[in-house]
Amino acid sequence: MSMPHQSHLDYTPAPLDTFSKSGVSLFWRTFFFLALLLLVSIVTWLQTFSSLESEPRAIQNAQQIASLVNLSHAGLRYADAIARVSLIKTLAEQEGVRISPLKSSDRYIPLGTDPLSLRISEELYKRMGSSTVVARSVNGQPGLWVGFHIDEEAYWLQTDLERVGPARTSTWAIWLTTAAVLSLAGAAFIAGLINRPLKQLSYATSRMREGDFDASLLDEKATTSEIREVNIGFNRMAEQLSKMETDRAIMMAGISHDLRTPLARLRLETEMSVSDESARSHMAADISQLDAIINKFMDYARPDHTQLESVQLNEIVESALYALSDNKDLHVTVHIPQNMTVKADEVELLRAITNLLENARRYGKSPGASFATVEIIARTSGHWVQLKILDHGAGVPEDSLRKLTRPFYRGDAARTSATGAGLGLAIVEKTIVNMGGTFSLANSDTGGLAAHVKLRQG
Repeated sequence: MSMPHQSHLDYTPAPLDTFSKSGVSLFWRTFFFLALLLLVSIVTWLQTFSSLESEPRAIQNAQQIASLVNLSHAGLRYADAIARVSLIKTLAEQEGVRISPLKSSDRYIPLGTDPLSLRISEELYKRMGSSTVVARSVNGQPGLWVGFHIDEEAYWLQTDLERVGPARTSTWAIWLTTAAVLSLAGAAFIAGLINRPLKQLSYATSRMREGDFDASLLDEKATTSEIREVNIGFNRMAEQLSKMETDRAIMMAGISHDLRTPLARLRLETEMSVSDESARSHMAADISQLDAIINKFMDYARPDHTQLESVQLNEIVESALYALSDNKDLHVTVHIPQNMTVKADEVELLRAITNLLENARRYGKSPGASFATVEIIARTSGHWVQLKILDHGAGVPEDSLRKLTRPFYRGDAARTSATGAGLGLAIVEKTIVNMGGTFSLANSDTGGLAAHVKLRQG
């Protein structure tokens, strides 16, 4: 087995060696749609109110202005000269209405062209006659100006332009902002209420996936009947799975003990009673194979409890190579940077890498070659470490790649010389996933099968 100096070697990961991007959470999606619905409702209400309020308001303002002009007109008509001066002064001080003579040289600007101003002007013409003049500025002085006649004399009535102006923008902005803020707060509260039980269910599911059945129990007294039924069903499922897991562990321990005891006796009897050297060797090999198959079953059935810690990847690979050092049909080159660490269970990762190397040794030989050439390459990518174990064999048909990690499945290339239970790659995938990583297989562009392992950087 050749072990060259360790160095960097970049490689292109297989397309399967990627993680799916996390999408938007349920809380933010619910909040977004509720907020959008409320904001659209506010804008629609505002437009509807503005449309429905415009016509009555125009008529009301026109009536008020016409009444004011008519009252001023009547007061000025029937008051003598002294009383007229007093009336004009009183209107200016108490009502904010100023009366001044209308001159032919006065320059004025019509009230406006917006729908509200046009509607007010139209109402005033109807009530006071077509000779009425409605302006928003006279001789450069802004205000609401209404020109009317008393016999042969003409007057201007000036009042505040806000009598016909739209509602103050600042007031509308304050109310609209307040409504929007309250709506968004309500949307966040409602989204939180909807999301909370689902978030608890998601957490409980993740704990159950890691084998912690006791911590996954949910509240069975929830207020909402649907959530309460889901929680009760989930808790009963967790209890059943916990019992099944316990029963499985007891059963596997019993099977292991009950099978290994007669195997040990059979091995001893074979060694002592069979005189033919060749037959004895074959019988011992068969017994060893049965013992290895039992080990594989035990590995696959082992509960998914892993203790993650920062481990040196170089040391794990060296330990795996040392375990296979007696196999002369395996040549391995390693390209791993010094002091590269990963988050993993040391024993489980060693078992996974050993299985991959053993699989490459058995099925990764080039046509006509007496040994398998394997490359082990690792590099960092962000917060991840990407490990590739590449052999130079014949590869695997594309339609079989996804099936290789299924329990008891063996590809065509392995069937003629298969001596295991078909659990090696299934155990590897299960082990890597339990450590929070990903595992995939792909045919290499240079020939052979590449196993891609992705783990968190330690």
